[in-house]
Amino acid sequence: MRVLVVDDEPLARDVLVKILNTRSDVEGVQTADDAVQALECLKNEPFDVILLDIEMPETSGLEMVDLLMKRSSPPPAIVFVTAYSQHAVAAFEKHAVDYVLKPFSEARIHEALNTAAHRNDTERAAKLVNALSQLDKTGRARKIAIKAKGKILFIDPNEVMSAKAEGNYVLLQQASGSHLVRESISTLADKLSPYGFIRIHRSALINAAYVEEIQPCLTGEYLLRLAGGEEFTVSRTFKKNLGAIADSWVGTDTFAAVAE
Repeated sequence: MRVLVVDDEPLARDVLVKILNTRSDVEGVQTADDAVQALECLKNEPFDVILLDIEMPETSGLEMVDLLMKRSSPPPAIVFVTAYSQHAVAAFEKHAVDYVLKPFSEARIHEALNTAAHRNDTERAAKLVNALSQLDKTGRARKIAIKAKGKILFIDPNEVMSAKAEGNYVLLQQASGSHLVRESISTLADKLSPYGFIRIHRSALINAAYVEEIQPCLTGEYLLRLAGGEEFTVSRTFKKNLGAIADSWVGTDTFAAVAE
């Protein structure tokens, strides 16, 4: 993976680069003094992971992520490395894969990089599998048309991670942004079913290709986590739909009974 280190403190940059250079899975490392320089780097070449400080002059790390989200392509995996704990909630709301506090240990940075690498591998595999399944007989990728902000937009369903009811609307969540459409969650469940979406709650659908983990709860419900870290509660009413996530369940006979 290619990693971009963004920090206005030279010492912090040097330490991070030194740690990155010990990893066999890191193909290249580049540094930036601030968010402005980092955005220029991202225009010129792709990166898989960004190690990003928050408190920087002119543009903060959180503001930089907002700018990245406005681009058409999904942003790299974001790992915030900062001395300020108060921004953690905001960071994870922006789908950061980890939040490392300074001063950090070498082991903590490796842990964060492993998490980022796993997310990238999972999303790449999910997109490949989903893209192949979305090809029609002519070999063209199918699209879904939605009305948003007075326009008709054509979006790739394999880029939509989840759909959540919000009153009379449904929020379609992508890695690079979201769309709010006026539609019922039940109607959308029928329309998105051919694209690998399953209903897990009366107010939520998820794209099965992005599911990373399921955990049982004492209440009889399940906690489901998508690539990127977003979590959902699977209600008892819809838990049987979990069977559609995997083609086979290996070594999970008891757990897989929820799908029967």
